[in-house]
Amino acid sequence: MKNGVYSLLKARFLIDDDAVKNWRFIVFVIILAIVMIANTQRFEQKVFKIADLTNQVKELRSEFVDRRSELMKLKMESTVSEKMVEKQIFPSTVPPVKIKVKKEEEKSFFKKIWQ
Repeated sequence: MKNGVYSLLKARFLIDDDAVKNWRFIVFVIILAIVMIANTQRFEQKVFKIADLTNQVKELRSEFVDRRSELMKLKMESTVSEKMVEKQIFPSTVPPVKIKVKKEEEKSFFKKIWQ
């Protein structure tokens, strides 16, 4: 046991005769670690981008609500009438009347003959 730990600390497994197998495994582990670190980095970048886009969506939604409420105020009859008073256009005092147009029936050939 003491000899095993001592040889491990001295790194004899890297300079022995079958060290090529050990070096291949070490290079594989290093490449795997680099790939995992790069993958984690890309994941974190995507998380930050998603958070940024979520904030932008919230800002745009609140701006949309503000503009919509502003539009509703501008469309109100009282607001429109105030703007028109400045231009000397006043609201009508007579209520509107619905106009109905009567469509003439097309008379068939037999009805035309009998009249």
